[in-house]
Amino acid sequence: MTGMDSLDDGARSLWEPSEKRMEESRMQTFMRWVAKREGLEFKDYFDLYDWSVAHIERFWEAVWEAAQIRSETPYDKVVEDPSVMPGTRWFPGARLNFAENLLRFRDDKEALVFRGENGTRRVMTYRELYALVAKLAVRLKRLGVKKGDRVAGYVANLPETAAAMLAATSLGAVWTSCSPDFGLEGAYNRFGQVEPTVLFAVDGYFYGGKTFDRREIVSELARRLPTLKAVVVLPFLNENPDLSGIPGAVNLPNLLDGETATEIAFVPTEPDHPVYILYSSGTTGPPKCITHGAAGTLVQHWKELALHTDVSRESSLFYFTTCGWMMWNWMVSALMTGARVVLYDGSPFHPGPEVLWRMAEEERLTVFGTSARYLAALQASGLEMRGAFDLSELRTLLSTGSPLPEEGFRFVYGNIKRDVQLSSISGGTDIISCFMLGCPTLPVYSGEIQCFGLGMKVEALDDSGTPVIGKQGELVCSAPAPSMPVFFWNDPGMEKYRKAYFDVYPGRWRHGDFMIVTPRRGIVMLGRSDATLNPGGVRIGTAEIYNQVERIGEIRDSLVVSQRWDNDSRIVLFVKLVEGMKLDAGLEKRIRDTIRKNATPRHVPAKIVEVPGIPYTKTGKKVELAVHQIIHGEEIRHGSALANPEVLDGFKNLEDLKT
Repeated sequence: MTGMDSLDDGARSLWEPSEKRMEESRMQTFMRWVAKREGLEFKDYFDLYDWSVAHIERFWEAVWEAAQIRSETPYDKVVEDPSVMPGTRWFPGARLNFAENLLRFRDDKEALVFRGENGTRRVMTYRELYALVAKLAVRLKRLGVKKGDRVAGYVANLPETAAAMLAATSLGAVWTSCSPDFGLEGAYNRFGQVEPTVLFAVDGYFYGGKTFDRREIVSELARRLPTLKAVVVLPFLNENPDLSGIPGAVNLPNLLDGETATEIAFVPTEPDHPVYILYSSGTTGPPKCITHGAAGTLVQHWKELALHTDVSRESSLFYFTTCGWMMWNWMVSALMTGARVVLYDGSPFHPGPEVLWRMAEEERLTVFGTSARYLAALQASGLEMRGAFDLSELRTLLSTGSPLPEEGFRFVYGNIKRDVQLSSISGGTDIISCFMLGCPTLPVYSGEIQCFGLGMKVEALDDSGTPVIGKQGELVCSAPAPSMPVFFWNDPGMEKYRKAYFDVYPGRWRHGDFMIVTPRRGIVMLGRSDATLNPGGVRIGTAEIYNQVERIGEIRDSLVVSQRWDNDSRIVLFVKLVEGMKLDAGLEKRIRDTIRKNATPRHVPAKIVEVPGIPYTKTGKKVELAVHQIIHGEEIRHGSALANPEVLDGFKNLEDLKT
């Protein structure tokens, strides 16, 4: 079935929350509190949502209060002129510190649990985390780090990485990071734009049973970044790595040696003071430096974690992510709820596909976060999940990175766990959060995201700019949200910012995705609109084709783009086959018949071409736009942003595309 099949209101839900779970959820508690506070009555989540987008100021005031945001001075107003977008100012007058809000607990409860591919397990309590950040902040200050400086991380997903971020932001500095699987150019194309004062870096990392020494890249980065005052190395491959080849390098234990600080002198900042710089994928040009503010990130993350994901002090939360993906920033914000955050670094399939689920059992995870791509790979691995692991504590499974097809929903409920809330969520680096999320008080339907996030006024617009239900439309946010970027770094006049989101619908945020809002108010994601398939003037979302193709047994992976052809465009489907399979006339016919039957004749590709691999970003998204450029003879200058740039060669000069 395609996403359109999910629009049948008679469809049965895959999961329903129990009355007990609904009543005890933080979402329900919040809804009761807001209703009493406002003198209103909400019969369900959608009543609360409608109120939240109709009364933006009242809603975010309630979130600030419920989240107990710590602020040295109160705000003058919640939002200054919400009709201005971009440029809306949130909570003007407040003075707060981002790190202080994440470090509100100082007890002996476990804060961070690290699990490494090589079997390492380490635990850091909230008291120990605070103590480490206190020492690190003093040392960073002595190195010259001050408010507004950038501190960069070329880092693995370690407890010390989280501590480095917290120490930097405690001083009012701005944290920016990428994972050490980025090559030299990929890392420099990011950090070179923001001129960091200090670079944190690992000596190397483990992946797939192999070790990768990164000292040579760190050394060259240090030489290329003239603003650096120090390079702080987090020993990971070796306890005491040789750093003689890295200019200005010191390892973390030596940096902290003899430091006795026990308290953190949090530097208060303005609410829109930059706290994070994240980067666009950079597959078709220099990565955009997307800059996020302190207050907006705090209230948005608290809303999503505490309300939509039901995270509390009793939760054990894990997200499979690197430090180059916004889900790392999102996950670390769970510290403000007092939850137990489980960090993993390494391959999710080494030594076998069971590794993360064995960890889920041993760590008694309540929230397991991953990507649609991982779930597809897990299904392809053939791992027998049913009864193999004790997942009795697991309440919520999160998936993002790309649309989760109906096949993914069926796999989770048929093979992982029947009684679990499967929350497909969607948003992005652009807002360091989500537009649409799960909700612990709503049912789950196959192929659908449960709801729009509270306070996010999202609509699907047709070609005339009219909101539509039950039909494909462009994802647009029609009201400002606190976690929209405060600006792009090095973007005078906000020209790049406006072009990125506001050039098509002035005053409305255009995210670049197609979606369908279902009659029951769920959401079906249809793929990127900037990789639009438009044969004969009919716009088609790529996910509708993937949903059909990737259920065919011989196909391991696929990618679909449009090719300019004969004064129009045609659909080209690239397929990577299971080893030993062949793309013959019979398989081509079956692919076309499957798409025609379950989607529409307009979705059927004009060309089907076998390739050795499908390109992905490091965050697990298919790279349609770069392939589109390659087949039209355009140069791709930023392949270093890809997880597997070598596969791009398989799309060059294809004879099949010349006829």
